[in-house]
Amino acid sequence: MLTYLLRRLALALATTAAVVTITFALVHLAPGEPFVAGAEDRFVPPETVARLRERFGLDRPLGVQFARYAANLAHGDLGESFARHRPVAAVLAESLPNTLLLGATALVLSLLFGIGLGIAQATRAGTWADSALGALALACYSVPAFWLGLMLLLVFGEWLHWLPVSGMADVTLRVPMDGLRHALDVGRHLVLPALTLALVNGAAVARFHRAAMIEALGADFVRAARARGLGERRVVLRHALRSALAPAITLAGLSVPALLTGSVLVESVFGWPGMGRVAYEAIFARDYNVITAVAVVAGVLVAVGNLLADLGVAAADPRVRRA
Repeated sequence: MLTYLLRRLALALATTAAVVTITFALVHLAPGEPFVAGAEDRFVPPETVARLRERFGLDRPLGVQFARYAANLAHGDLGESFARHRPVAAVLAESLPNTLLLGATALVLSLLFGIGLGIAQATRAGTWADSALGALALACYSVPAFWLGLMLLLVFGEWLHWLPVSGMADVTLRVPMDGLRHALDVGRHLVLPALTLALVNGAAVARFHRAAMIEALGADFVRAARARGLGERRVVLRHALRSALAPAITLAGLSVPALLTGSVLVESVFGWPGMGRVAYEAIFARDYNVITAVAVVAGVLVAVGNLLADLGVAAADPRVRRA
């Protein structure tokens, strides 16, 4: 197990290094100037732009800039934000926990939705209910996340007024809330963005889990469990489900990139103060250091997600541990 973990750690480091290199090259070679990104900055004096480029080292060759950035990154220095005039580490320290809260909630909900829908389809395979549920999953998977978010916001926020439509907490309250009330308030603001990501990602989980469940329900050990007189619910939930969990867990690990990229637009739609919104604003401001730092964090999260998925598969299926 130790050798396996070390090998996966080395792969994660190599992947992160590749992500940093590619992202650094793309953002620096893209057209545009970070200090005249907006229409209001079109009349910035050239001397000011030259002075800022020299301050941040952008007047040097690209190879020199990358070597300097890599050396600073090795020491934990992510640089300074051009647009926010703050250390990038401080910007991410404020936004990353919010994105992790949104992503983790969406991942749990997507697994519950996908696995539940997959079980419902597999136990009714070939019936009209299977076709209807499959059409529902396909519809959820096909729509863009930002469009689905806008529809949920319109229905549950604007029409029904059940849930808040923006932000992470109610800023209109003048009386400070205690811990429980604050947690409930954050939870209410979390529902719509997390549900948006969960529906899109859970639909993909459902399609894979349906196939895995159908295969598991036809296996010899399931037929043996039925022959022993076990109830159908116990056969499905205790025998077939555990065998069919591996694809869903693996897909959950692979879903981390989708949740991160989806959160860029979803956080912007709902005004959620997370890393996706920071990345969205940094792209338009051409804030190179912030964009690259977001890519670094995303690469690390993806590597960790894949590692946890592999460990989860080994925990759910003993056959994997013996392989």
